Amino acid sequence: MTEVRPHTLHLLARLTGRGSKPSRSGVVLAAAAAALAAAAVYNTVRTRRVERENPPAGRFIDVDGTRLHYLEKGDGPPVVLLHGNVVSVEDWVLSGVLDRVAERHRVIAFDRPGYGHSERPQGSAWTAATQADLLLHAFARLGIQRPVVVGHSWGTNVALALALADPAAVRGLVLVSGYYHPTLRADALLVAPAAVPVLGDLLRHTVSPLLGAALLPALVKGMFAPLPVPERFKEGFPHGMAVRPSQIRAEAQDGATMAYGVASMRDGYRGLRMPVVIVAGTEDQVVDVGRHAVRLQGDIPGSELRLVPGAGHMVHHAVPRLVAELVEAVSDRSAAPRSVPRLAASAGA
Repeated sequence: MTEVRPHTLHLLARLTGRGSKPSRSGVVLAAAAAALAAAAVYNTVRTRRVERENPPAGRFIDVDGTRLHYLEKGDGPPVVLLHGNVVSVEDWVLSGVLDRVAERHRVIAFDRPGYGHSERPQGSAWTAATQADLLLHAFARLGIQRPVVVGHSWGTNVALALALADPAAVRGLVLVSGYYHPTLRADALLVAPAAVPVLGDLLRHTVSPLLGAALLPALVKGMFAPLPVPERFKEGFPHGMAVRPSQIRAEAQDGATMAYGVASMRDGYRGLRMPVVIVAGTEDQVVDVGRHAVRLQGDIPGSELRLVPGAGHMVHHAVPRLVAELVEAVSDRSAAPRSVPRLAASAGA
């Protein structure tokens, strides 16, 4: 549950000013501070309501002082699913990937720290490497031995960090719509202020949730473009969870540390020796396929590249069957996944 922090309220109170006769500018500042305080109260109430309406569907595990929420389904060789930014563990359910992979595997899908119902304690930058270290400890606690790790978008960074930190702990990787080399990104610059201490607290509890809620429909549309947003996602995705102050902090930190994280990992790509499959939609409007997916395939010896014609950033929603087949191929190298299908005007199964 998210609440307004005391120092945030203190900052709002200071903005109102004190004095026997406030100046015109003081009146304006007081009015602005009152509006911010009202926004903070509204966001706190809305966050509590959203969390009541979207209770956790899985289980919890405490790892190194961090409470992680995860879904688990199926039996067989283990597969770990790591979601991207904005979304949470429900994305793997809504895409159909979790259910398809669980037909032959034990599937564990984590809410990454700060997303969904997982905590993100203060005091850490929560880079991909930090998140990978936490997950390695979670693997040990849950008895997850040498899983195939599937990452989407920002989740691919954590998947790569896991493989680089402990190659023996990862059987193979399926990397979907990932960002693998440092580039200047306007979206990361825009969210960076929300990751700054004090200022970030003020923004996240006042204007950021309101602005995020207004922009979220366009953001989601761009993630799926050029394909339409599936009805199942429209109806099932808990939009309000994505614009809570706590998750905005996670999203902002991930955006701010993204370029640094891949810069610190890229020299290690050539040393990866486990099976790696790279998946991307040819029409991805979030990540440049040539600069990232195609280039990564050249960086990792023996890796495979699967481009899905007509699909965008949320390619796993367009071809969940293919993703499941690629997981099976990585888990059992004798399995032969089907050829990549061509997509019509709407996402298929």
